[in-house]
Amino acid sequence: MIIGIPKEIKEKEFRVGIVPSGVKALVQAGHAVLIEKGAGEGSGITDQQYSDAGASLAPSALEVWTKADLVMKVKEPLPPEYPLLRSGLILYTYLHLAPLPELTQVLLDAQVTGVAYETVQLDNGTLPLLAPMSQVAGRMAIQVGAHFLEKEAGGRGVLLAGVPGVAPGHVTILGSGTVAVNAAQMAMGLGAQTTIIGRNLRRLAELDDLFQGRLVTLASSQQTIEEELAQADLVVGAVLVPGARAPKLISRKMLSLMQPGAVIVDVAIDQGGCAETSRPTYHSAPVYTVDSIIHYCVANMPGAVPRTSTFALTNATLPYTLAMANKGLDRAMREDRALMRGINVYQGKLASQEVAQSQGREWSEMCF
Repeated sequence: MIIGIPKEIKEKEFRVGIVPSGVKALVQAGHAVLIEKGAGEGSGITDQQYSDAGASLAPSALEVWTKADLVMKVKEPLPPEYPLLRSGLILYTYLHLAPLPELTQVLLDAQVTGVAYETVQLDNGTLPLLAPMSQVAGRMAIQVGAHFLEKEAGGRGVLLAGVPGVAPGHVTILGSGTVAVNAAQMAMGLGAQTTIIGRNLRRLAELDDLFQGRLVTLASSQQTIEEELAQADLVVGAVLVPGARAPKLISRKMLSLMQPGAVIVDVAIDQGGCAETSRPTYHSAPVYTVDSIIHYCVANMPGAVPRTSTFALTNATLPYTLAMANKGLDRAMREDRALMRGINVYQGKLASQEVAQSQGREWSEMCF
């Protein structure tokens, strides 16, 4: 199989779909790897390092997309890449289709098979390919939130750590998954007063044990969220319904409960965001203000730390790449239900129930 790695074209996206060790593993398994020249520069990986690992270098994205059987990326295709999509191609990347009906239709019309990192799901419910970027995003959420709380950045002028004699900042995290846990670790490490709001009481009990009672855990309800918003300096949106739109937990009206200059970091923006006032932003202009509340809604947060993110991502994605390349997609899916759950579109059919429900479309269950 020919695995193609184009350069990412999303604004300020410096990650790349594979690292040299991954190239070497694929080549040793008998496959060809074609990488667009310069694709790894943003992550500190040179063309020479890819060549030394056995990859062939392509002068253009067109050559990669045209020759590859499987295109391995980081982010979803953008409009300039739409004409490169074709029938029979396997696209393996983060897709986040629920809030993107236009891209969904493009993939269906092109009869591409789209394997979405974020919906590959083990039987126990964990999301192994989303986890590494959720870890990065959760940790970054506190880092960027702390910055935008500074007065010169437009915030309240609150130091999350506080100082002796002055209370620390208050961090509220909506959700109890991987993003939430990593955000909590960072916030508590700084010394911030930290609260997680979640729906799963068993999970909240686990987190209470994990953090030995230092983390406040609250069962989710509108009243609880409103009470927390009134106290919070920083709110992290970390809710996730795999493959589906994020629920809107913060209405515009609820912003009036918050202190002017407070910050919302909506990590759920890839799935539409959990605040009514959230809209995607970019690293070049990451924030905007609504009703005196700062919103940070960058849809590719881990792209700001591409060296860490690229290596973490390849660690997770490579075993599935090898399975698809060695066995072919159909057999690999039959033998691994986690991979089958990653199929969002398949040869002109929508295979994700969550995406279908989010967009009001019909879907076809995968049966192999």
